[in-house]
Amino acid sequence: MVDAFEQWWDGVELWLAQLAFPFQFALLMCVLLPLSLGVARFIDRVVDNASTRFNPVPKVDPAGEKDRPREVDAGGPS
Repeated sequence: MVDAFEQWWDGVELWLAQLAFPFQFALLMCVLLPLSLGVARFIDRVVDNASTRFNPVPKVDPAGEKDRPREVDAGGPS
């Protein structure tokens, strides 16, 4: 099984090495760029979940009347 995979992979490498540079670059961008973005998003989510789990953000109550800033009436005396 591993031998068959190695032979297939060698064929793919040979095919890719024989392509002209613009085709190699285009293939790289079409395959490696989305793969890299997917891995980066996965790592971001794992780190975000781990940081939330180990350092939870305390719950904050919504602002009440005493926390709300005083409204200013422009027409009234100062």
